[in-house]
Parts: sequence; structure tokens; C-alpha cells
Amino acid sequence: MIKILLFTNLKEKFGKDSIDWQGSGLTVAELKEQLINEFQVADELQAVMTAVNEEFVDATYKLNEGDTVAFIPPVSGG
Repeated sequence: MIKILLFTNLKEKFGKDSIDWQGSGLTVAELKEQLINEFQVADELQAVMTAVNEEFVDATYKLNEGDTVAFIPPVSGG
């Protein structure tokens, strides 16, 4: 089981700030694909950065049991 942290529009879409998911052994890209298929969140996941255990990772990163995944939306400043 992995923990997925959700922020801004993803938090609104899921109605909570985190979910537990059977994602051990998946790559980040495969996890995103599963979430898109299950929850229709393609637009929301398109521009996010991904961190695993507080370290930024790319789409090929393989997830392990107990990992915490954070989908971090782009930030704009002004």
C-alpha cells in the first residue's frame, strides 16, 4: 500500500487530502494511468510534479510498499 497526498484541484476532485492505493511495484506513470482510468483525472494529473518520500522523481520511478507519493500542482507567482 502507498499513500497518495492530494493538493488543490486533486483534493477537490477526490474530496479528501490523501488516499491509500495498491501501487507497490508500479512506476509513477503506471500509477497516474490507474488513477486517470479510475477517477477521470487526466486534466488534473497532466501538469503535476511528483515527489516520493519528499524527493522529486520522474515518471519511470518504481514505487515501493510504504512510499508516500505527493502530486504537486504548478505554482504561479506574481
